[in-house]
Amino acid sequence: MSLWKVRGVAAGSALLIAGLVAGCGPGSPTQAASTPAVASSASPDPSSSPSPTRLSPEDQLETDRLLILAAKANDPVRVRELIAAGGDVNAKDDIQDSAFLYAGAEGFNEVLQLTLAAGADVASINRYGGTALIPASEHGHTDTVRILIAAGVPVNHVNNLGWTAMQEAILLNNGGQNQQDVVRQLLAAGADPDIRDPQGRTALQNAERLGFTEIAALIRNR
Repeated sequence: MSLWKVRGVAAGSALLIAGLVAGCGPGSPTQAASTPAVASSASPDPSSSPSPTRLSPEDQLETDRLLILAAKANDPVRVRELIAAGGDVNAKDDIQDSAFLYAGAEGFNEVLQLTLAAGADVASINRYGGTALIPASEHGHTDTVRILIAAGVPVNHVNNLGWTAMQEAILLNNGGQNQQDVVRQLLAAGADPDIRDPQGRTALQNAERLGFTEIAALIRNR
């Protein structure tokens, strides 16, 4: 073999080894080394959501568990972090609570908005077969009801107890101003007060029976 061939082979081997070493170093993938970085003059949008992280099945379960706990603690900062880490806002715990369902039921509106922005299933149901709107209506969370209606939660869904959001707003609270506002919102959103409960009573009949005259008037004048 001629001298120039020997030198050529040696030089090529040296380049190959150098490339492999560079590609194996921490934080220095081969592809990144071969692709020039493109500088951007634009600052990242702070309001944009990070891309979901792909987790192992075990890590996914743990992240989802922590997300539900953060939602139940009404901790929007932690909820945001866990969503960014790949937490699933529709994942449910052993009693069928998801971060979305719990936030809606309890009126944790900042957490609720985060779960909606992260793709919450507005038709999902809890252990009673009800949507998030039903317990929100029962508890008189007027702003939460407004958020859920705007998000598209079905207003005429009937849960396993045979009650709609309107029936629960009447049957399980005191008929006060918050309940009146909830019923007013539900009627405006197309809720049907003629859907009967398991005893065969309409929402109007229940309002009259319980002495909730203001709610009864809202239903009559719809």
